[in-house]
Amino acid sequence: MVTRVKQFFLYFNYKIDKDDKNFVYKYLNKEQIELFQKLKVYEQKHCINVARDLVKQCEKLNINYGEQLIIAALLHDIGKIECGLNLIDKSALVILDKISKGRIKKYEKNKKIDMYYNHPEKGYNILKKLGEKNRILFLVKNHHNNDISNDLELNILKECDEKN
Repeated sequence: MVTRVKQFFLYFNYKIDKDDKNFVYKYLNKEQIELFQKLKVYEQKHCINVARDLVKQCEKLNINYGEQLIIAALLHDIGKIECGLNLIDKSALVILDKISKGRIKKYEKNKKIDMYYNHPEKGYNILKKLGEKNRILFLVKNHHNNDISNDLELNILKECDEKN
C-alpha cells in the first residue's frame, strides 16, 4: 500500500522527457504512437517505466526479449483511452480493489470500474483492429490474467506492471 501512495504523488509530477520520447519512438510505429499519445501523461509514463523495467529484468535474467514484448509493455494499458480515469479515480479504484480483494468487480456496470477491470480486453480490441501481431495482442489481453502462469514473458510483464 505504501508503494501505491508513493506512486500517487509521483504521478502528479510525471512528465515525458526527451529520453522517454526517444524510447517510445524507437519501438512504436506511427499508428502505435498516435494511440499511445491518447493516454494521459501519467499512464504514458507508467507504460514507459514498465517497458524499461521489463528490459532490465530480461537482461538481469539473461532472457532474450524481442521488440514485440517491449511494444506490448508500452501499449499494455491502451484500453484506458476509452474511458479517461483521472488520477483520483484510478487511485481510489486501486485501493478499493486491494481492500475488497477484487469484490468491487461485481459493480462493473459502472463505467470506471468496468475500465479498471476490463482495459486489457478493450486494449486487445483496439490493437486487433490495427492488425497488431498475435503475440502483442496476447500479452496486452492477459497482463492482469492470473490464470496463466506458464508464460515467462507475460509473467515478467505482469511483475513490471505491478511494480510501477
